[in-house]
Amino acid sequence: MDTRTSLLDSAEHAARQRGFDAFSYADLAKAVGIRKASIHYHFPMKADLAFSLIERYASRFAETLAKIETEHASAAAKLRAYAGVSREALAGGEQVCLCVALSAGRDSLSEPVLAELNQFHVASVAWLEQVFEAGRKDDSVNGIAAPAAEAAATLALMEGAQLVARAAKDITIFDQAVAAFLSRLAPTQVH
Repeated sequence: MDTRTSLLDSAEHAARQRGFDAFSYADLAKAVGIRKASIHYHFPMKADLAFSLIERYASRFAETLAKIETEHASAAAKLRAYAGVSREALAGGEQVCLCVALSAGRDSLSEPVLAELNQFHVASVAWLEQVFEAGRKDDSVNGIAAPAAEAAATLALMEGAQLVARAAKDITIFDQAVAAFLSRLAPTQVH
């Protein structure tokens, strides 16, 4: 693994576990085993690091959504998988997804990072809206009001449930928060 990737991995882990403002370049240098000055070669400022983190995370998340699309036929199965990704990001209540971590500390982020974070949320809501539209057609999701509203509410539910579960370090809080949502989804068909 190259140094830049090691730095991104270490920074993402720290941000997801403690928050983006709760670690320094000195922490990264120690974690990766390099001098602090070497980090500046890859990321001159912490804003550069944040931008690279969100850009990489958004790309990986888009790949995850594409995988969900290909692996699951019904809208309900796609939404169940999406909720599973959000739950998995909690690592048992020890961390949150990167976008939740960055959103919580948004005041210290640069405008380019905020724009990328906003784009991540816009893309997530757009994907969810398409899934809810499909749910209307395949009748696998109960009580769809307006797909756009459902999409926004689902993103807020998943991210908010992560925050509350992380604060308590208790993944069952996430499960309780999303239980009503999951109950609206038709059971997965086994073939």
